[in-house]
Amino acid sequence: MPVSANLYYAQHTAGEPEQKPIILIHDAGSTHQCWPAELRRLPGQTVFALDLPGHGNSGGVGYQSVGAYCGALVEFLASLNLYQAVFVGHGLGAAISLMLALDFPQHVAGLGLISAGASFRVPPNLTDYLSSPTTLLNARELIQRMQLSPFTPARAAQQAEDILAKTRPSVLYGDWLACEQFDLHDRLSELSLPALVACGEQDRLTPPGQARHLAQVLENAQLRLIRAAGHLALQEQPAALAAALTDYLGALETWRQSVPLPVALPESARRKVGRASQDE
Repeated sequence: MPVSANLYYAQHTAGEPEQKPIILIHDAGSTHQCWPAELRRLPGQTVFALDLPGHGNSGGVGYQSVGAYCGALVEFLASLNLYQAVFVGHGLGAAISLMLALDFPQHVAGLGLISAGASFRVPPNLTDYLSSPTTLLNARELIQRMQLSPFTPARAAQQAEDILAKTRPSVLYGDWLACEQFDLHDRLSELSLPALVACGEQDRLTPPGQARHLAQVLENAQLRLIRAAGHLALQEQPAALAAALTDYLGALETWRQSVPLPVALPESARRKVGRASQDE
């Protein structure tokens, strides 16, 4: 079982050594198992699918802020002697990827933002429900109802339910608290890195309107709305997402050849590393 920086990961190795690896980051309360084979084994790419701290097979505890999870990802890169990667995230994982690109731009070679937004519209009272043992089951049922769509295969729905049930209540609460507090509306203009923004047309947890806004505000973003898919577009339309990501990676390589990425770590980013470590 591969573990680095206390994070469990599954690895698929392909492509050329000079290619930037892809790191897949799952949603709130989920694990690396949410990623279908079409994305975990993307042809011609080296892909790492990891479990965030306290999730799945990873050690430690979950965090309560997106910034703290960013710190864990920076440590993960260093532990594998990786300098840059393309970060592809779903939901909370997309928020982590986006903040990484803003606070640690030297480590981010590209962005895939699935079911993403500059902030999240967390269902009312969800974090309150998650904080109490008496309402925890209601909270899990609410999350499950919101993330399913008429197009969710029965197997994918059962897998999502099983993962939710196995996630420790404190981890699930911390993840949704991180989502509730996440807001990057005032910072998106700082980002010029090309990004893929993808969303299921029937997504109720992160509606397409949030994806459209994100794609409009980001300087170099391409928007893909996935038909016949909701929040679990990963499992509902894996081939469509894999094709969108493959197209994006091709365009990203062309862009990267003409525009150098930043190499210096800003002082503000160094301060955030310290704050992220304190949150742990």
